[in-house]
Amino acid sequence: MLQMSWLIPLFPLLSFILLLLFRKSKSESTAWIGVLLTGISLVMSIGVFLAVWQGEGIKTEGTWFQMGERAITMGFEVNPLNALMLVIVSLVSFLVHLYSKGYMHGDDRFPVFFAYLGLFSFAMLGLVLSPNLLQLYMFWELVGLGSFLLIGFYYFKPEAKAAAKKAFVMTRIGDVGLFIGMVLLFWQVGSFEYDEIFASVKNGDLSSGMLTLTALCIFVGAVGKSGQLPLHTWLPDAMEGPTPVSALIHAATMVAAGVYLVAAMYPLFQASEAALTVVAVVGGLTAIFAASIGLMQKDIKRVLAYSTVSQLGYMMLALGASGYVAGIFHLTTHAFFKALLFLAAGSVIHAVHTQNIEEMGGLWKKLRITGPLFLIGALAISGVPLLSGFFSKDEILASTYADGKYGLFWLAVIAAFMTAFYMFRLFFIVFTGEARGETEKGVHESPGVMTFPMIVLGVLAVVAGYLNTTWFGTFLSDYLAQGAVELPHGDHHGPAWIPLVATLAAALGIALAYLIYQRGTLSRDWITRSLPSLSDVIYNKWYIDEGYDQTVVKGTRGLSKLGVLFDRYIVDGLVTAVTTGVQRLGRVGSRVQNGQVQSYGTAAIFGIVILLLIVALTGGYFS
Repeated sequence: MLQMSWLIPLFPLLSFILLLLFRKSKSESTAWIGVLLTGISLVMSIGVFLAVWQGEGIKTEGTWFQMGERAITMGFEVNPLNALMLVIVSLVSFLVHLYSKGYMHGDDRFPVFFAYLGLFSFAMLGLVLSPNLLQLYMFWELVGLGSFLLIGFYYFKPEAKAAAKKAFVMTRIGDVGLFIGMVLLFWQVGSFEYDEIFASVKNGDLSSGMLTLTALCIFVGAVGKSGQLPLHTWLPDAMEGPTPVSALIHAATMVAAGVYLVAAMYPLFQASEAALTVVAVVGGLTAIFAASIGLMQKDIKRVLAYSTVSQLGYMMLALGASGYVAGIFHLTTHAFFKALLFLAAGSVIHAVHTQNIEEMGGLWKKLRITGPLFLIGALAISGVPLLSGFFSKDEILASTYADGKYGLFWLAVIAAFMTAFYMFRLFFIVFTGEARGETEKGVHESPGVMTFPMIVLGVLAVVAGYLNTTWFGTFLSDYLAQGAVELPHGDHHGPAWIPLVATLAAALGIALAYLIYQRGTLSRDWITRSLPSLSDVIYNKWYIDEGYDQTVVKGTRGLSKLGVLFDRYIVDGLVTAVTTGVQRLGRVGSRVQNGQVQSYGTAAIFGIVILLLIVALTGGYFS
């Protein structure tokens, strides 16, 4: 099975090609092409994962081209980390394909949408299987292209076009950092191969300054793709794409690529304490920053988007605090409960035809399947005991505490409280109380093709946490230990009071949301009345977009105008001056060469007189 791993990305690519051929077809049965081919990739990914679980692995490469004595290779590699990612990506992709069959019903560009899904899945699976940085970078950029097409699928909407361009530009900024890091590593090591880079790091061939610099450049790429501060603003705007796209991008694929990159390059980061600290600080600040914005959003998908940014911050915090297993563990559990939440949100939108939570309410009795599944996702992400998010968040908190980053530890606890509050604010407003707006008319549960993927994800959101617990066994930790990364101290379980603190934070957040949005004991504008200035800042997303507009956007436009003026009046002015001078000199010459003998004679006489004067004044040959 491992020898055939390279085929896994090719099935989604084949679906992309076939569906483009049928792009003008009105038949929605074309969706089954994408579903079938991604299903094959899922089956193969599970087979590969089981083989790696038994201790197997493979790396196959061939020479692509030669640069002097250096060979640039292409191929594929299967190790514990990317085998797990293969299952996560292919599973979520398959379920999103299936769900989209019902959600996109009636869309005029039905085959095109599934073609884009296939292209995106191919790019992500190819990225995961890449055995070196250069090949990863190629698929990394292809993932960006796929996300651009999917986010801007509704190209006739100005908001969708702007969101697609924003995602493309913002992630490109991070990609420049990744590219610089790759070039520096090639300069120092002479290879893009992971194995050779890690061997050089272990042998001390890179100075401490170069280790930190290259690690931080690689991390800049991860910041862009995974929506970390300050390059996070594209990710909430990506909600302009269809909801299945949101589930695919925000769960286990594109945004997880940055976390995967840091994990794949972890031996490089382990060699630089400064780089790990930067990763942890950025992750911790992102977690609480995004969670604060989620407290006041009114768009159901944007609440989940900021939740994604916050959870990605948790993963980065874990990796920066030497919690390699904790970060990967949370990536795994998050993939399931966040995909579940987005698909459930899509089911709600499909039923009520609005994304504004203020226009929803009382849906628990009408969406008998979606409601309980959304509740499972909300409980899991909040860290309620016995669900998957509880175990992975506990690992992150334990890793942060064990690494001595106590300030970041308490930031993470506060972020956990905020997460529980805004998720149950969302749940109580949408599913409980009285119906508001048009939600009481014609609301019905989504079809089976949409509810089945949610049920699968609901089960996984409950059981995935038992992959790594002291209760049943540290299966995930033992599995990842087979890889190239030496697991540090942060992956051990911390003091017994840490899960109690995490549970208390979640319980307080849920209780506060219940008192405000269910019981009505506290007024809904209690917080805004208590802290009006801070509430305005949070509601406006800390004015980050406005800050970028006033500095980066207007600054760039100002520099562009200066460039235009410089080009018009300096560059063009010099060119015009030279051409005008040559033209005038030519006109003078043309007047001298007029064909009149008298003029030539006069000029000759003047020339002779001038020469005689020069000889007389200087003495000439007669001195």
